[in-house]
Amino acid sequence: MAIIGGLGSDSGHNEICIAVSASGRLFSNYPLGLDPNNTRYQVAELVNGSSETPYPSVEINSPPDGPYDYTSYPARSKGLPDYLIGVQSVVIDAQDRLWILDTGRAVLPNGTLTASQYGGPKLVAVDLQSNAVVKTILFPPEVAYPESYLNDIRFDLRAGITESGQGVGYITDSSAESRNGIIIVDLGTGNSWRHLEGTMEVRGENRFFATVWGQSLYINTGGSSSVQRFGSGADGIAISPDGETLYFCPVASRYLYAVPTARLRDQGPASELLAEASVMNLGQKGHADGLESDSNGLVYAGSIGTNSIVIFNPANASVSTYARDPRIGWPDTFSAGTDGYLYVTANQLFRMPGMTGGVDLRQKPFVLYRVPLAEGGSKIRA
Repeated sequence: MAIIGGLGSDSGHNEICIAVSASGRLFSNYPLGLDPNNTRYQVAELVNGSSETPYPSVEINSPPDGPYDYTSYPARSKGLPDYLIGVQSVVIDAQDRLWILDTGRAVLPNGTLTASQYGGPKLVAVDLQSNAVVKTILFPPEVAYPESYLNDIRFDLRAGITESGQGVGYITDSSAESRNGIIIVDLGTGNSWRHLEGTMEVRGENRFFATVWGQSLYINTGGSSSVQRFGSGADGIAISPDGETLYFCPVASRYLYAVPTARLRDQGPASELLAEASVMNLGQKGHADGLESDSNGLVYAGSIGTNSIVIFNPANASVSTYARDPRIGWPDTFSAGTDGYLYVTANQLFRMPGMTGGVDLRQKPFVLYRVPLAEGGSKIRA
């Protein structure tokens, strides 16, 4: 498992995701919804092994007078369609476009996560040839609730699955404060809707207990705050090479789930009942955050408690350890590259102040790793 760069080293930012273009360009994001120090930019391009530059521009990363709206109490995040507020994920699709998933939520300096307003939660497409924004899709408040947390996205660009012919995106809502679910968005029309609303499979498990490097994991900010169990809902997400199956997992769970994508795209009167009935429990794969899949149909997951990466093989429903390294501290969202490598960040979330009694124990810079995809796999190109 090779180290290929340090993230956030020149800014003090805490990275979450990594995205790799067909030409090898690397992009990462630094959510203001997780860390109040992530104020310099939300998305950056990694220009060498230890430096980043705001992407696609300084301007889009710089909301006028900051991301917070203090005109109401409690304060909220601003609803600014043309600016990034709290980006949780960056993903490059099969057409080599960078998609930026903005939760529209920013955490205050005191650690309070503010609610979103319309215009904040959005999906932004950037053309990597011109480095220009080519599409912005806003999520209405009945799809992205003020307390929703849009976490990660996967794409199916097959022309025949929607009337627009431009494909769909599937998004996990991992909120620890609101209803969890899967959001579906038509990339052509911008129409979006929810499925699996609050079902057992998208929620964190009750009384879930996790450890990292032998350390018990609890929410504990120090002071008079109570100690709480760690938990959030549907987070990791991956899609099969043929686009027919969506995989997902809550963070506060050891189970992997799958659902036919046709059930999620359906908006008929019984579509929610049919979607709920079609969810499959594929068994335990360990405590994971991010997921990724490759051209062979293998599903990769970070095993947080064992400092490793595991593979779920849908051909026989088996789970096996693929890579293990004591340096891995909370492997997060992965990116499969066209170069045959799996890229993964170690973001050290378990060392953040909210889990350590208010003390920041993270060690910078945050590290980007890569490991060859199994069996000669590559990025899904559909």
